[in-house]
Amino acid sequence: MAEAINTNTKLKKNDQVTVISGKEKGKIGRILKIDTKNNRVLVEGINMVKKAVRKKSQNDRGGIIEVEASLHISNVQILDKNGKPTRITYKIEGDAKTRVSVTTGDKL
Repeated sequence: MAEAINTNTKLKKNDQVTVISGKEKGKIGRILKIDTKNNRVLVEGINMVKKAVRKKSQNDRGGIIEVEASLHISNVQILDKNGKPTRITYKIEGDAKTRVSVTTGDKL
C-alpha cells in the first residue's frame, strides 16, 4: 500500500466546503474533522454510510446507524462569502497571517 504523505492543509475545522468531485458532487457541508496524516476530511452530512453497531449495555440499542465517512481532501473546496468555491492563499500583514480567497481577495 502507498505510504501516506503528511501535508499541510489550508482548510480548518468548521470551514464551509463544497464537494467538487465524486458521487456527492455539489453538496455543501461543514468540516468536522481533518486527518492530515491520510489527507482526508470528515464533512457533516456528506458521504453517509451505514454501520452496524453492537449493544454496549443492556438498555442500549444496537442496530444499523448512518455515519459520515471521510473524503479525500482534494475532493472538497472552501466556499467564500458569496457561496462560490475558491482556493485559499495567505496574506501576511505585520505579524498576522490571514487566509484570503483567491477569487475575490476577501478574508476567510
